Parts: sequence; structure tokens; C-alpha cells
Amino acid sequence: MTEAPETDQTAFSDLGLDPRVMGTIEKMGYETPSPIQAETIPHLIAGRDVVGLAQTGTGKTAAFALPALTHMAADYDAGSLGSVPNTLVLAPTRELAIQVAEAFASYAAQLEGISVLPIYGGAPYGPQLAGLRRGANVIVGTPGRVIDHMSKGSLDLSEVKHLILDEADEMLRMGFAEEVDKILAQTPDTKQVALFSATMPRAIRRISEDYLNEPVEVAVKAKTTTGTNIKQRFVFIKHHAKPEALVRILETEPHDAAIVFVRTRSATEEVANKLIARGFRAQAINGDIPQNLREKTVESLKDGRIDVLVATDVAARGLDVERISHVFNYDIPLDTESYVHRIGRTGRAGRSGEAVLFVTPREKRLLRAIEKATRQPVEQMNLPTVADVNASRLERFSERITQTLSSEDLEEYSDLVTSYVAEHNIPAEDVAAALVAMVHEGRPLLLDEQGEDELARAAAQSFDREDRGGARDRGARDGGPRDRGPRQKGAAPVAGAGNAIYKIAVGRRDGVAPGHIVGAIANEAGLSAREIGSIEIRPTHSLVELPESLTKDQWGALAKTRIGGELIRLERDAGPHGTSGPGRKNSDGGYRGGKKRDGFKDDRFAKKTGKKPRWRDR
Repeated sequence: MTEAPETDQTAFSDLGLDPRVMGTIEKMGYETPSPIQAETIPHLIAGRDVVGLAQTGTGKTAAFALPALTHMAADYDAGSLGSVPNTLVLAPTRELAIQVAEAFASYAAQLEGISVLPIYGGAPYGPQLAGLRRGANVIVGTPGRVIDHMSKGSLDLSEVKHLILDEADEMLRMGFAEEVDKILAQTPDTKQVALFSATMPRAIRRISEDYLNEPVEVAVKAKTTTGTNIKQRFVFIKHHAKPEALVRILETEPHDAAIVFVRTRSATEEVANKLIARGFRAQAINGDIPQNLREKTVESLKDGRIDVLVATDVAARGLDVERISHVFNYDIPLDTESYVHRIGRTGRAGRSGEAVLFVTPREKRLLRAIEKATRQPVEQMNLPTVADVNASRLERFSERITQTLSSEDLEEYSDLVTSYVAEHNIPAEDVAAALVAMVHEGRPLLLDEQGEDELARAAAQSFDREDRGGARDRGARDGGPRDRGPRQKGAAPVAGAGNAIYKIAVGRRDGVAPGHIVGAIANEAGLSAREIGSIEIRPTHSLVELPESLTKDQWGALAKTRIGGELIRLERDAGPHGTSGPGRKNSDGGYRGGKKRDGFKDDRFAKKTGKKPRWRDR
């Protein structure tokens, strides 16, 4: 096993990537590959199988995506790419699948004829089936949904050339070992395989031995740290509300100068223009700006003519301005090294600094990766309210009046006001109010309370630390689904407050383990670890504690959920004296009791056919 070197000497241009891929990552601000990228990309481009031991946030998505796209670009030029799946990426959660698919699409921006399709649980089949019929070169999916499409005949993996297992240890911990084996078995033996995992348990070693051909093993150890004089906070916010959240923080927190980091060049202009429209002295800086203008912009930041700089990573590289008190990660970085470099722009020369990170619902795992890599917690902050903003505006307005009164010769202006008051018989305070309105050019001095509720909905006020990793954290936290204490053998579990007990039609005879249930329900229904309670696996079925009020969409998603190829047929448990089995549909899309299971008929059916008994109507 080789350990990826921690050096900045290698450049992306040295790795043998396709020129069109290079052009895209240069526009995105990529310059120096991370250790995992520098070590794995040459091996993958050379066609070798790779096992990468790396934590989330080390840049591994680009490590496997860029070489795969380089190979696909060559196939496209040769006319051999077609519209069938060429690359398959398996990810443990739908959030990760979405992120990886978005990254692939971004990296492929300059490549013609290459399409990317995410397929994951908890989403309708229709759009995914339509996408598969149109043809997709890159499929990024969760194991359960990939198996479903394979069983439907809508996903053909017979021509896959590149297969990537992302966060393989998480997939196995969530109970997807059987699905991963089935998927790998349906792909060509000649495929190239890249396996990325944070750890190397025995199950991962087995997959490597069974399915990879003399793989190169690369290990990356996260050694990133952040300054202790930098206070790190995060805001949990939906993407569309970021501009308003940024403005409110800038308006209410005392700051000298600030850098706002975004991912793309176009975003620098967009965010800077929004800040300028709100009265801030802001300027964009990106790779399109000539060096001489960049230097002038930095000088303006140093001498106070600019207070907010909106920048990409590359544009801000080497920037050293002592007056920077705040760094905003408006777009969360995809690797922890970039995060550390970004927030290092504040807290210079022994000063204290503030680092604020905007996290969207899809990006919880990236926040968790940053905390894990830097070994420092990032504190959640509440967004300033309308009352906070208005109080700050009134205070600044009062300070401006006081400063003007003490520093300016106002005799001429005072005479004008006195003359106007005498001529028009209007109170002096009304004239002063009119002058304030003139200064603000029709813009209101204070915010309207109506915007409060909308921003509150876009920001989560209770973002539990234990929930940052989603359902995947359950095994690490307590070894599996929690139990609410001992109970008599055969007694039904008791649900906690706000929860209910549900029955699913798979049990011990189906080889079901708690991890299978947690993984399937969490992915399909979008539930977090804290929302899945006790699990009791019985011979023919299982009992699961879930929220009492599942939404219509969650009922619909779980109605189609399979574990080991079997529908789980979710229904509310009626207890030992009630009826069981799949009942009639409720108005919310779920099922209620009303059908019985005929044990004698099931046993006779099993002996006659050799098949497992199934739920059926009497």
C-alpha cells in the first residue's frame, strides 16, 4: 500500500487528463490536486484497479470522476461511447448519490455526448425510467434502487467499463452487502473497479479480493487543522435563502472586511452584485480578471475602499490582508483542505477571526467531514431576526448623525432648513424625515416583518449534531437500532412519544438484519437516524418503530421499498389481537389491517413449490 504524498508540487496538468476535462476544472478554480487525486488519477487513467482509503472531504469524487471522464472522452472521439451505461457509481445514500452526480455533470461540462443520471430511493420511478430509456453514460445510484432497475430490466450493466464503490464501508454497514455482490456479479469481468472506503474491514477486503484485479492501494491520512483563534460557525440554510442570510449577518455582526467564497466564477459576479444592491462596498474576483485588476482590487480591500470580496479559491490564493475579520463559505467546499485554506484568510497576525459556513440540506455529510478532519466542532448559529437587523440599522443611523454633527460645518444647511420651515409652515422634524428619505433614495430604512417567516422556513432551527451523518451514523453511535429496554419474550415493542410500531413483511427467514431495515427505510423515506427507533426481527415479519405521522410521500416511497428483492409491505401494527398482513390503502397512501395470513396454506404452498410464502389476500 502506498501513502499519498502531502505535497502541492503536482499539478492537474501533470496527470494526463483529457484537455476538455482540464479546461473545465481550470474554470472551476482547481489548480493543485489533493493527495488522493495526485496518487490515484494516474493509476486509473492507466487502467489499473484502485483501493483508496480516504475520509469524506479529501477530494475523492474528482479522483474517480476525472479519469472516468477522460476515458469516456476518448471513447466518444472514437465513436464507441454509445448511450448505454459506461460508468456506474454506487453510493450508500441518496444525498451522496446526488452530490456525486452533480460533480460528474460539472466536470463533463465541455464534453459532448456524455450524460449523467442519478437513481436513488425515495424518488419516483418515472423520471428515472425515462432517463434510462433516453440513455445515460454515467449512472450514480444507491444499491437498492440499482437492484430494482436491474430486476425491472430497465438498467443494463453488460457494457459497464468503470465501476466505483464510494464509501464502501458505509454501504456494507447499512446492510447492502448482498446488493453490492449482485450488482458486481452482473457487470463484465473486464471492467475497471475503484473502491473508496474510510476503513478496511474484513468485508471490504473480501470485495477487493473477489472483484478487483491486482489493485493499487492508496491511503490518505487527514492532517488538516485550523487556527484556534478562528471561531467556526455554520448556518443550516436552503440554497435560495443564502443571499438574505449573508446580508443579515453582515448587517448585524461588527466586521472590518470579509471574504465570501463561492464555487464558480459566475457566482462571484452574482453574489457581489446582490451585495452592492444592498449597499455594501463589494467586489468580485475570479480567474477571468486580469492580474493588474486583481492587484488593484486587493489594494482596495487593504485600504478600506472595498469591504467585501467575493472570490473563488484560485482567485484568493495567496491573499494576505490583515483586516479580514470574517470568512464566509457561501458554497461549502468539496474537500477539507480547501476549507482550511479558506478560513485561514482570517485570524492573521494574532488577531481573532470568524468563519461562517452555509450548509444546505444535501450537505450535512460535508459538514461532518470537515469536523472530523479538522478535529474541531463547528457551532451552529441562528440567523439574525428582522428585529436584530432593524436595531443594527437604527444604531448605525444614529452613529452617522452623531458623527456628522461633530465633524461637519452645518451652518449653511441649517439656514436652508430654517428657511424652508418658515416658508412652508412645516415642522422641522418632517423636513428632517424628508431628507432621510432622500438620502435612502426611496429604499426603506427598516426591514418588513413579512420576510421573517420565509427565512425561518429556509433555516433549520434544530439541526442536531447527531443527525449530521444521517441514518448512516446509527451503527457507529450505538451498534445498531436502539432498544427501549427489556420486555417479555413475545411481547410487542412499545413506541415512544410521537412514534408508532409498524410491521414489514420480511423477517428472519428472509435473512434480514437490522442494518438492512435501517438502510432501506432511511434511503427510501428520507428519515434520519433519530427517527428510526427499535427494530424487532421475527421469523416471518419484523416490527419497526417509526414516526406516527408519516407523510403521504413517505408512505408512497415505502410502499415500493424492497429488502433483498421482497416488498416490505409496510403497515401499522395492530398488536397481538388485531389483524395483520397488507390491508386496504389509507387516504395517506399507507396500509391498515384487514387481511389475514393463512399459516396452513402458506406451509402447504412452500412444500409444494419450494418457494417462500408470500402475503396474499384471503
